[in-house]
Amino acid sequence: MDQGGDDRRHNGNIGKNFMCRLQCMFSHTPSSESRLSLQDTQQWSQSLDRLLESKYGLATFRTFLKSEFSDENIEFWLTCEDYKKIKSSFRMSSRAKKIYEQFIKAESPKEINIDHHTREQIKCSVKAPTVHCFDDAQKIVYGLMERDSYPRFLRSDFYRTLLENLTADAAAKG
Repeated sequence: MDQGGDDRRHNGNIGKNFMCRLQCMFSHTPSSESRLSLQDTQQWSQSLDRLLESKYGLATFRTFLKSEFSDENIEFWLTCEDYKKIKSSFRMSSRAKKIYEQFIKAESPKEINIDHHTREQIKCSVKAPTVHCFDDAQKIVYGLMERDSYPRFLRSDFYRTLLENLTADAAAKG
């Protein structure tokens, strides 16, 4: 029996199932522009920024990282993006402490991989937090994703199967 054929069929099903889940996640936006497209998906390979700017790209990347049990970096990065939007100093203070406890503190539940100096710097700045107190750590984490997770994502069956399925769908319609 051809095991390779079974694997290809299985991966194809994974891609199709994931495409359906993605479409459902965003189905509340009915316009054709909001649908997952081959062109959008191909653009994810241009840069990590392109991937993160796309709602489908971000959702796909997060799902991929969760499948590898390495989603703390993207979670931290997204949390920092939300944190920067806070206007209230009281909310900023409580949120900064939460972020520190969850991602920065040694042995924290989703501890990110940053150097000791940056960790200590954040520990001090969280006592009187500003919008920028996580910037250095966020840059480090972005760099780690760009050099490590992102290239792995682009080489993954996850991404390649999604592209193949979208290419096949486009060919069938075209």
